[in-house]
Amino acid sequence: SIYLSIYLSIYLSIYLLSTMFKSVGVLAVVLCALVCVSQAYVFEQKGFKGFDGWVESKHKGASAGEWKFTAGEFFGDAELDSGLKTGEDARFYQISRLLDEEFSNKDHNLVLQYSVKHEQSLDCGGGYLKLLPKEGLNQEDFNGDSPYNIMFGPDICGSATKKVHFIMNYKGENHQINKVIPAKTDQLTHVYTLIIKPDQTYQVLIDQEEVAAGNLLDDFNFLPPKEIKDPEQSKPADWVDEEYIDDPEDKKPEGWDDIPQYIVDPEAQQPEDWDEELDGEYEAPLIPNPDYEGEWEPNQIPNPEYKGEWVHPLIPNPEYAEDNSIYAYDSHAALGIEVWQGRSGTIFNNFLVTD
Repeated sequence: SIYLSIYLSIYLSIYLLSTMFKSVGVLAVVLCALVCVSQAYVFEQKGFKGFDGWVESKHKGASAGEWKFTAGEFFGDAELDSGLKTGEDARFYQISRLLDEEFSNKDHNLVLQYSVKHEQSLDCGGGYLKLLPKEGLNQEDFNGDSPYNIMFGPDICGSATKKVHFIMNYKGENHQINKVIPAKTDQLTHVYTLIIKPDQTYQVLIDQEEVAAGNLLDDFNFLPPKEIKDPEQSKPADWVDEEYIDDPEDKKPEGWDDIPQYIVDPEAQQPEDWDEELDGEYEAPLIPNPDYEGEWEPNQIPNPEYKGEWVHPLIPNPEYAEDNSIYAYDSHAALGIEVWQGRSGTIFNNFLVTD
């Protein structure tokens, strides 16, 4: 229906423009702009009555949980709010759906968006989504080791983990963002949005409000450092890095070591029922000596030969190579949900993949 609307709009626009523009050149420029817009990629799915193209993985066998199709206990629209709901406690959920067509986000924005409702008040489990490439995709065996381009969405487990995952695959290795993005933990529906741009910047939105943003190169460890410590350099043997030294003029006071750490409790008295023949000679207990000042240490003074903290010289890293294409993937072919949940009841809906 989306593509039909686009084509009808283009057809109507061409008809109207043909009556407005006498110049074929001007009309050609306008038509080119319309064709470019029409090439925008859009995948959208909401309001589940069944699997609607989603394929359950058989990888976990009897450990896999059952999916339900419902809007839950509370909703705005029973049909549109009906989503994929996890239906059994302490189970794995692995399911995927092919996009309408495979596409690349090279030179384009990438928008990944969906809604999550932890109606069960999730105690421990995932609510994230994966964007999958065509290569290596086996929907009936989709599992945690299946390759993915991007993993995005909330993960909750007790009080220690309440965050939004944002993981990108780069050259076969998965990289987690270096910052913590808090996830929503209530029982309401929340819309999670990830936007990645060709300038290698990103945004994370929850309910259309920005909660994180930055540059992929700054917030991920995709590349080795630009500079490394010079292996040919080391701290000179005569380098003085002690900022303070003992004061040679400071002397230990006389009698300092004669003060004991503990003394006999002057208020202690021998119990009346003490029997020296049975209990031995009475000895009063010891208590900390209030006059004891500990081991003597000389005062510290600034070291006149102090040179400061030695800083290892840096050199350009020969293994570093700038890469302006980290944001781009040649193949986005499917969406996948691959989670474990202790307490089931999460509803996934309102999937959107576009540029």
